[in-house]
Amino acid sequence: MKRKKIIAMLIAALMCAAALTACGSGTSSTEATPSASAEDTGSDASNATGNPTEDSGSEGSDYSYITDKGELTIGITIYEPMNYYDENGGLTGFDTEFALAVCETLGLEPVFQEINWETKEVELSAKTIDCIWNGMTITPERSANMSISLPYVKNAQVIVVRADSGVTSAADLIGKTVVAEMGSAGEAQIAGDEADESLAQADYIGKTKQTDCLLEVKAGTADAAVLDWTLAKSMVGEGTDYSDLIMIEGLELASEEYGIAFRKDSDMTEKVDAVIKELANGGTLDALAEKYGLSLAPALTD
Repeated sequence: MKRKKIIAMLIAALMCAAALTACGSGTSSTEATPSASAEDTGSDASNATGNPTEDSGSEGSDYSYITDKGELTIGITIYEPMNYYDENGGLTGFDTEFALAVCETLGLEPVFQEINWETKEVELSAKTIDCIWNGMTITPERSANMSISLPYVKNAQVIVVRADSGVTSAADLIGKTVVAEMGSAGEAQIAGDEADESLAQADYIGKTKQTDCLLEVKAGTADAAVLDWTLAKSMVGEGTDYSDLIMIEGLELASEEYGIAFRKDSDMTEKVDAVIKELANGGTLDALAEKYGLSLAPALTD
């Protein structure tokens, strides 16, 4: 009888011990267990296979990131004569051909991706695109937030109105409706810190694209649009789809230059600048400027 009691007690003790062990492991699984760091394990920032991790080697190199992909994703909007579709539906334009020439030299496949111009910097930072190559005006603010190439084309902001409007100056637009592309240099001339004094007194409406601004003026829902000269010279006046629109003669609101934007501190900019100089010296950019009726920036012609 005693022996049976002893055996029963031993079995109970063993079962209790097993239960305690199971409870203990269950409790610890709810706690966050810190993973071992490279310093703790003596690791040299390599993974289990001995290959460098993402944080080593070419860390921070935009050039390496892009060349590893083999593609340069180029953010554009449809903006004649920089990037637009021809009568056969093919993408063409000064910037399109310029980008093709640069990518060929660098051994990259160009991938053109249409973007919302207002959120271009967000897309660049998020790496949905690798650069903005679409007649982008170089400004101090943009230069502070992105890495920008050598200037390559001259531009200016102009005012487009209906030919029969009687508007001959910015002062004639005080209290009138004026449109511009959101996030553009044209918008800055109306609603920026250094806006034109007369345009600042107009009723401003921002549009998604510069071509939308032309439609508003043509339809009479806006009195004027502030646009890039490079676009206006190609799209308004005799022989165009906007033959009833004109640029206000002799009025340029701001002289500016175009550049290609890469991510802040990108080492890609230096690589592209070197190719830009080669193309300028070899006459390629002169030929493109003549083809599309543009003027190269002084930095490439001096």
